[in-house]
Amino acid sequence: MGIIQNITEGFSPSRRAVLAGGGAGGLILAFSLAGKGAAADTPAALNAYVSVAPDGIVTIVSKNPEIGQGIKTSLPMLIAEELDVDWAQVRTVQADNDPQAYGRQFAGGSMATPLHWDQLRQVGAAGRAMLLAAAAADWGVEAASLSTEPGVVIHAASGRRATYGSLAAKAAAQTAPELRSLKLKDASAYRIIGQPTPQVDTAAIVTGQPLFGIDMRLPGMLYAAYAKAPVFGAKVASADLAAAQAVKGVRRAFVVEGGTEFDGLLPGVAVVADSWWAANKGRQALNVQWADHPTSSQSSPGYAGQARSLAEAKGGKTLRHDGDVEAALSASAKTVEADYFYPFLSHATLEPQNCTAHFHDGKMEIWAPTQLPEPGRQIVAKTLGIAPENVIVHMTRCGGGFGRRLMNDYMAEAAWIAKEAGAPVKLVWTREDDMRHDFYRPAGFHHFRGGLDASGNVTAWANHFVTFGEGEATARSAGMAPTEFPARFIDNYKLDVSMMPLGVPTGPLRAPGSNAIAFVVQSFIDELAHAGGVDPVEMRLRLLGDHGLMGEDGRSGYDAARMAAVVRLAAEKSGWGEALPARRGKGIAFHYSHLGYFAEVAEVSVADDGAVKVHKVWVAADVGRQIINPLGALNQIEGSVIDGISEMFGEITIKDGQVEQGNFDTFPLLRIDAAPVIETHFIKSDNPPTGLGEPALPPVVPAVTNAIFAATGKRVRSLPLKASELAAG
Repeated sequence: MGIIQNITEGFSPSRRAVLAGGGAGGLILAFSLAGKGAAADTPAALNAYVSVAPDGIVTIVSKNPEIGQGIKTSLPMLIAEELDVDWAQVRTVQADNDPQAYGRQFAGGSMATPLHWDQLRQVGAAGRAMLLAAAAADWGVEAASLSTEPGVVIHAASGRRATYGSLAAKAAAQTAPELRSLKLKDASAYRIIGQPTPQVDTAAIVTGQPLFGIDMRLPGMLYAAYAKAPVFGAKVASADLAAAQAVKGVRRAFVVEGGTEFDGLLPGVAVVADSWWAANKGRQALNVQWADHPTSSQSSPGYAGQARSLAEAKGGKTLRHDGDVEAALSASAKTVEADYFYPFLSHATLEPQNCTAHFHDGKMEIWAPTQLPEPGRQIVAKTLGIAPENVIVHMTRCGGGFGRRLMNDYMAEAAWIAKEAGAPVKLVWTREDDMRHDFYRPAGFHHFRGGLDASGNVTAWANHFVTFGEGEATARSAGMAPTEFPARFIDNYKLDVSMMPLGVPTGPLRAPGSNAIAFVVQSFIDELAHAGGVDPVEMRLRLLGDHGLMGEDGRSGYDAARMAAVVRLAAEKSGWGEALPARRGKGIAFHYSHLGYFAEVAEVSVADDGAVKVHKVWVAADVGRQIINPLGALNQIEGSVIDGISEMFGEITIKDGQVEQGNFDTFPLLRIDAAPVIETHFIKSDNPPTGLGEPALPPVVPAVTNAIFAATGKRVRSLPLKASELAAG
């Protein structure tokens, strides 16, 4: 394996249909790669569209939602590389939702690269093969005697050359090649893949061009505000509709009965007006009274009390039990116990939830910043009682997603309001709406017990995890897999889970599950290292050992060698072990998620008043043999690190069944002057390329808290960080 420093240095598809057309003598390629069925070799449903104009401009349709992860740039780069065109001649456009043409379209799970790495390169290679075939037929030569350079087919023997644009119409008549028969480029020949490439939308974003859902405008469009109960799911008892309709510019105000599903249409009151300002003023005049609701007695202190009782009861369901934990703990030279907590968190997307909807000609047309357009289409169809094929979803760019826009409740609201209003309507949530009606990262409580032998080796590990759920099912994103590290790496290991009911909607937040589990697991490893007199880096390498791959290859498999390599690299690059001034320290952590292996070291100082400053973070990662877009990769890693640090200062608390926070004054985000220097290093391993949107986030949280301990001797077991608990003295 090799190391790429600072990264700017150095499924088997079958034959697919080709659609001729494009107008003006152009070529359009449409490859529908069917989704996985019973056959093991059938890949997930994917599509890519390429059009070549007579002037040589190549337009590539990007099938997945763009939420800032750079997918509208990186996926077309795969096609352009094998098509052999100049990136300057490429134009990209956003696809609409169309499951028949594109298969599954989504943004989530850092899966775009793993799912598309082979398929889209094959699509580009197929387009190149068809252009070669067209030139061969035109010149009466064998296609094998031809070659290409960017945008041009060449016959070296005769010196003839033809641009892709001149061949496009004839190429459209060629038969699509068998994709599995296509020879793809060796990485040494890449001209586009691996080159730092700005996002295609950057210029439009910085000049304020309308790309986002909130920018949408339609002729005759009205604006809507929607009031929902502070207690999730409560119904409307009464509302002063007349007062709202008396506000200048308000067209209508009406009660929506709604349902009980958090990710659908909940009860509320809609106000439709000529402007959003008028709609919001009308909403403020409603004086809504909400009906009683069973969850109005729930609170954050109540959850904490229940969690203590459940932990003390030592009950719950055992998810994994290897060896004899109790016997190992009894025989240990030293034991450590610790309780950890992390709070609910809001996604706090900078673009609040919004959607534009227009019901016309028996169809509902939607413009939405969504991460899951097809489930959104289904929710709208179900809400309105119409056939899914009568719902059209146009995907706009998302001003942040982080998992929040995997839920499409705002689409259901906008669709209902627009149909009722009889006009195009744009629904825009306020910041308070967004923060108080989120699908929150679940809070969690962990009670750890660990055993050490006389040499400081871990002999036993027990975790009683108290989370939310009922019956056998945890709340959304509130679970923990029985394969989470250090499961399988410690002979005596036990994971118990207890659950308590919850009336608060939860959902995935960037690196779901991992963003919290890494904090508690890697922090407790640090506690064991300190108790055993073992260096924290050495302790982690001891735990990883020489196991190699644990479990089956895939998302639940764990390659200890790959993780150990990034741990060593992070320690080396950070100068681990160097002396630091008083109240300044370094901490290390690692985590495997979304097929990525990441280790991170944070250098932190803690002022006498307890204020925490993260000075620098070193990131070491293994995401396979190739980085598609190094500039985009840096963007994702740096964003993940900043996101993770930001999460350490915020919390969502519940009182009387309601969220107490409403804006950035009570739920702060990290400001630019507090952002650390971030140094990134990649190990180039012989593994398939994987995604980067999420796996860099989880390790930074425990790296920072472990650094705080190194600086102060005070262990952070509960988030958010509180200066009062870290002050000197």
